[in-house]
Amino acid sequence: MGTKAPESFGRGRDWNVDLIPKFIMANGKLVKLLLHTSVTRYLEFKAIEGSFVYKGQKKTIHKVPANEKEALSTSLMGIFEKRKFRNLLMFIQGFDINDTNTWKDFKGKDPRTTTTKEMFDKFGVDVNTQDVCGHALALYRNDLYTQSPMIETINRIKLYYESLTRFENQKSPYLYPLYGLGELPQGFARLSAIYGGTYMLDKKGCNIQYGEDGKVIGVESEGEVARCKMVICDPSYAPDKVRVAGKVVRAICILDHPIPNTNDALSCQIIIPQHQVCRKHDIYVSVVSHTHQVAAKGHFLAIVSTEVETDKPESELQPGLDLLGPIAQKFVSTSDMYEPVAGSEDSNVFISKSYDATSHFETTCDDILDLYKKVTGAEFDFEKASVQQEQAEDE
Repeated sequence: MGTKAPESFGRGRDWNVDLIPKFIMANGKLVKLLLHTSVTRYLEFKAIEGSFVYKGQKKTIHKVPANEKEALSTSLMGIFEKRKFRNLLMFIQGFDINDTNTWKDFKGKDPRTTTTKEMFDKFGVDVNTQDVCGHALALYRNDLYTQSPMIETINRIKLYYESLTRFENQKSPYLYPLYGLGELPQGFARLSAIYGGTYMLDKKGCNIQYGEDGKVIGVESEGEVARCKMVICDPSYAPDKVRVAGKVVRAICILDHPIPNTNDALSCQIIIPQHQVCRKHDIYVSVVSHTHQVAAKGHFLAIVSTEVETDKPESELQPGLDLLGPIAQKFVSTSDMYEPVAGSEDSNVFISKSYDATSHFETTCDDILDLYKKVTGAEFDFEKASVQQEQAEDE
């Protein structure tokens, strides 16, 4: 889950570098899933201090507007565009699918079939404002979302603001566990022990075994076989049942200063919408530091990632790297993204997708929920999870 930083940057215990760091939406799916499992009793989270979006024309970053007041004061757009943006945000925040009185100019239209582009056109917002809404607020990964139903975009933007107001004085909608993402599997290991589960670490060369009917019967490693009727795993355990769905390039950068133009934030996320840098996929920048107990004091970890589009992956990260200022140390890696082939679950082997380039867990949660449905045959009950969340908060 993590890697060591060079000794020149501090002692080994000063660092916990997550190889694929992702932030958690404070009111998002992962929080609900974690509360549902009760694993949160072993975890402690801290808010990310800033959420920013990149504007390509001036190659600058700006705080993502958090409310109507900030929509009118943001330097992202001119005065006339600000008012259009504010009106759009007020409409979205007040929209209720069950109350047609909140639909305003969309009365008589079906929000489930009216496209996001039609909504943008109705409010007259320009392409740059659409990038803020679609990529920095709704967290879409490309511009295909403009043809999706407007209700989906509305719900995603409402989630952003619900997460932003989840805790008092929160400056971004994102959370990150103290001591890094390694705390998540560690928490589940403790929870598993309560229910009689066994964790076997550092087992090499795991091979899934199948019976004559093609169904899984066990997993073999180092001459030992763990018998089972079902396997849930990532793509590395079942290479014959996955296919390459793309590539991701990531740069882990060690800095001795906060990111310029972030008001000296000790942690932040920056989204570079694809349109702003003439790409097909967004670029993501996530920054953490000693405030989350993952780096020595005075040092920062910045991770820049995107989906590969050319034969020069590292150069595709340049818009994000340019935002970091001087880089003390940089580690770049390119990896394949895998997804299970159709029918792989017929053998009772259920395979997740590889992590994508996003700096948040929303797409990963979609994959988890898809796996849950395949394994159990039923959708995950978020209403039940919501009740448990309220009970946990009362306690």
